[in-house]
Amino acid sequence: MSEGMVETPAEGYEAAAGHPLEDVRIIAVEQYGAGPFGSVHLADLGAEVLKIEDPRAAGDVGRYVPPHQHDEDSLFFETFNRNKRSLSLDLTTPAGREVFEDLVRVSDAVYSNLRGDVPDKLGIRYADLAHLNPAIVCCSLSGFGTTGPRRAEPGYDYILQGLTGWMSLTGEPDGPPTKSGLSVVDFSGGLVAALALVVGIHAARRDGIGRDCDVSLFDVALSFLSYQATWYLTAGDAPTRMSYSAHPSLVPFQNFRTADGWIVVACPKEKFWQRLAAVIGRPEYAADPRFVDFDARRRHRDELGAALSDIFEKDTSAGWLERLSAAGIPCGPVNTLAEALADPHTEARGMVVETDHPRFGPVRQVVSPVRVGDIPVPHRRAPRRNEDAGYVLEKLLDYSPGPGTGLSAGPISLS
Repeated sequence: MSEGMVETPAEGYEAAAGHPLEDVRIIAVEQYGAGPFGSVHLADLGAEVLKIEDPRAAGDVGRYVPPHQHDEDSLFFETFNRNKRSLSLDLTTPAGREVFEDLVRVSDAVYSNLRGDVPDKLGIRYADLAHLNPAIVCCSLSGFGTTGPRRAEPGYDYILQGLTGWMSLTGEPDGPPTKSGLSVVDFSGGLVAALALVVGIHAARRDGIGRDCDVSLFDVALSFLSYQATWYLTAGDAPTRMSYSAHPSLVPFQNFRTADGWIVVACPKEKFWQRLAAVIGRPEYAADPRFVDFDARRRHRDELGAALSDIFEKDTSAGWLERLSAAGIPCGPVNTLAEALADPHTEARGMVVETDHPRFGPVRQVVSPVRVGDIPVPHRRAPRRNEDAGYVLEKLLDYSPGPGTGLSAGPISLS
């Protein structure tokens, strides 16, 4: 810690009564983004997430991601690790393994996001741990899963966006293949892993028997091809990139330039198209054979798109959005990040919260969209590395402090 910094303990550790997952304890052998993104939603729902950080690597690499990073503190790490606890533990040493196995005995799940071949090597699959706790659920999130020819390959979001065809569907037709502006594969993979883990725990509590959950970013990304994959696999129809971020089959459903910006207009039902024709002053379009239904508009998308573009450029975004909204037509502005975070609906939904951090001061961030019940969710900052060693070892495992005990032996790193 830098000179002059005042260390303050994280507050609000005890989940308020009634939170959905307050009786769930998860050992999280996690790092970076995908895994922590999944478990942070579980922590927000009241689960006790014990984050295992490898002292050989100075903890989660997310602590060192720039910008806004100093020593072991980063805003990147804060985003993915609020409401968790940290224990520095080397699972490859006998002492570290002993502490880990003791935690398995008193936990519901072991959650990891490591390369697909690593859970076997570390001995953190169900077959390795069932003798300690027959109901333990072992959820592995990896790039390519624990089986298959790519299992030992590292998998990262951008690589998966390219590999599974996402980039080929994103961007303008005459531009290069383009990734999403967000790490959507990582985030969706984390959410799927969190769902698998909760389902596994439910089944274990019902049956008394745990199991492995094998989730891969590859599988998740491929599954998100959804109906476009069905079109190709069944009808040989390979979707391509569309101009102005247009929907591949529904027209109009795309971005339009206005006199001062961009808006999104969508007509996923015929009634919306009929309303739009009236709002833009072209009521005859509703009955025009070229535009009369979904298929006709799809076949004449270029002609219709050009006509609508000319019309929308004649007024401002605010002017169009007011008229479109009044008519009940799905629409919205193409906001900047700042505009989205300042939207009145963002505040009304309570999507931004604040935690206090000893280095950064007030940290404002968006929170989990998962809402179960109406009990307010307490939020606390992400833990400093190994901050919760005392709690885990003394309270959970009933280790006695002193020489030769778990509190001072090799598995715990106080550096």
